[in-house]
Amino acid sequence: PKSENMWIFAKPNAVQAIGVMSFAFICNHNSFLIYGSLEDPTLKNWSRVTHVSVLLAVVISVVFATCGYMTFTGYTEGDIFENYCRDDNLATFGRFCYGITVILTFPLECFVTREVIANVFFHGNLSTVFHIVVTVVIVAVATGVSLVYDCLGIVLELNGVLSATPLVFIVPTACYLRLSKERWNHSDNLISCLILAVGVLVMTVGFVMTILHPQECSHGKEMFYCFPSNVSFHNSTLPP
Repeated sequence: PKSENMWIFAKPNAVQAIGVMSFAFICNHNSFLIYGSLEDPTLKNWSRVTHVSVLLAVVISVVFATCGYMTFTGYTEGDIFENYCRDDNLATFGRFCYGITVILTFPLECFVTREVIANVFFHGNLSTVFHIVVTVVIVAVATGVSLVYDCLGIVLELNGVLSATPLVFIVPTACYLRLSKERWNHSDNLISCLILAVGVLVMTVGFVMTILHPQECSHGKEMFYCFPSNVSFHNSTLPP
């Protein structure tokens, strides 16, 4: 069914959306590991890999977001799979593919966390026993948190404004400004200051908006239009 004001582009929760998009494209924490895994780790190859992969990710994200919103408009959930009915076999296959994607992506994130723990607490060296223990603890904690919350929207929003935004906008520009030898009014410094200010604004306003106006979640319940008795067909032509 049609929803009211379905094509309004920017609503008050647009700030959280910036955080979510930042979270989707963040890869700073994997950069050193991926760069070291290249067969020929040069800046030219690194630039080509990052530009192609990010561009491909942008195209896929735009296509999925556009198709998802044009289908459900104002009823679009934070997790698009919650918009599909349980008897939709294609959506079920999509959920399966998404689960496989998470399973294959999680080790890469786990590697980063484990390496940080090893560098901070164990001087970069982990014995076999501690390697297993740290890995199990990381997986257990992440799994436990994921089992507590069943709303993907607020998780992505908080991750976006508290984790992705500082790593994408704030920390890199702050480091650049700290290490820059140019004058404060140099164009690069001014651009960095602008990005830094935007990052602080998105992080602050996004966090407040997420806490005060959290996105509604269906908590696994099917949408009302999945039940034919709840849908009215205004434009149907009934036979005489």
